Amino acid sequence: MELIIRNASLPDGRQGIDIGIKDGRIAAVTPALAATAAQEIDAGGDLVAPPFVDPHFHMDATLSHGLPRVNQSGTLLEGIALWGELKPLLTQEALVERALQYCDWAVGRGLLAIRSHVDICDDRLLAVEALLHVKRQVAPYLDLQLVAFPQDGALRSPTAMANLKRAIAMGVDVVGGIPHFERTMADGAESVRLLCEFAAEKGLRVDMHCDESDDPLSRHIETLAYHSNRLGLHGRVTGSHLTSMHSMDNYYVSKLLPLIREAGVAAIANPLINITLQGRHDTYPKRRGMTRVPEMLAAGIDVAFGQDCAMDPWYNLGSGDMLEVAHMGLHVTQMTGQDAMRACFDAVTSTPARILGLEGYGLETGCHADLVILDAANPIEAIRLRAARRFVIRRGQVISTAPAAHATLHLPQRPAHVNFRLQR
Repeated sequence: MELIIRNASLPDGRQGIDIGIKDGRIAAVTPALAATAAQEIDAGGDLVAPPFVDPHFHMDATLSHGLPRVNQSGTLLEGIALWGELKPLLTQEALVERALQYCDWAVGRGLLAIRSHVDICDDRLLAVEALLHVKRQVAPYLDLQLVAFPQDGALRSPTAMANLKRAIAMGVDVVGGIPHFERTMADGAESVRLLCEFAAEKGLRVDMHCDESDDPLSRHIETLAYHSNRLGLHGRVTGSHLTSMHSMDNYYVSKLLPLIREAGVAAIANPLINITLQGRHDTYPKRRGMTRVPEMLAAGIDVAFGQDCAMDPWYNLGSGDMLEVAHMGLHVTQMTGQDAMRACFDAVTSTPARILGLEGYGLETGCHADLVILDAANPIEAIRLRAARRFVIRRGQVISTAPAAHATLHLPQRPAHVNFRLQR
């Protein structure tokens, strides 16, 4: 063995487990592993999990907050308009620099796989070239999957379809869309058809911004499920956001959810951004805007949580911390039962890994030795405390370390707690 992690707790509840690593893969997962290694790490009962996965992000816009101005209304539409103002000012060097800085943040937080949408409506395809360069550069330590995203509308923007096909030919991985931003509902439905047919022809995955709206009549997810079923794209299609479902009639949703499940379409909610951007036109009561996560899970639909934005025209916070994403998701969906909270941990680890089609992800023998040792005993505690990432491991190599959370307390009428561990 090259590395052994001793005395680990696993997400499934097993404790006192040793994990042996050889040739960059997990070679053994067992109590009291009778082997030695050049390097050993004592997890001390802490949680060892596969790395975090962000299934929905915009790396071309990240860390651009304040350029050329700040989103004053906080709305989705002003953010789109602001991004349109910024696009002509972008340079490839600045795009690469900001993206690499964000990737560094991600690695430090145990986030080792990201699906990023990249705007293809700029005819220069500047952002596409920049993120393809970043993808190659970070490949040794982070999996970056790119979505060709027609931010201004596949049909609404005259050159979008041609640019999308150019981006795919350049090496972008996934076909994107934004049907609710087309000029009419009919155009939105037509864009879904065209994009799904192109993906089917090329054997690609699909991930569409879908129904990111408070309008209960925005029902493009139904069209997406229909074409996924018609074209045999089961397991390769994702609807992101789906916020209009929050406002839909319950009877219609009772019909919609089985259609989504039958078509094998996955869903990605973005708790931090959905709760921030939606409901902006409401007075009171004010809608949350998050899609119906517990109901979709109960219907057998894969649901993951994404970061979406970090310090960009839509959101001036964010840090690449997927435990923060899970924490917000847990609260806004009211998923406070024990199994529900564990499902929120899955929503930033195993479920998005499945949606992205990541090979060799997990804690079984033969999987890639990509692991995070968290300063927590179990997934629920990890979310509650947004636990420190003590060790981040990629292909068996430690690539990031951080101290456990401690404090030395000096309180009157209390015995001194030296190096009191905050996480317990």
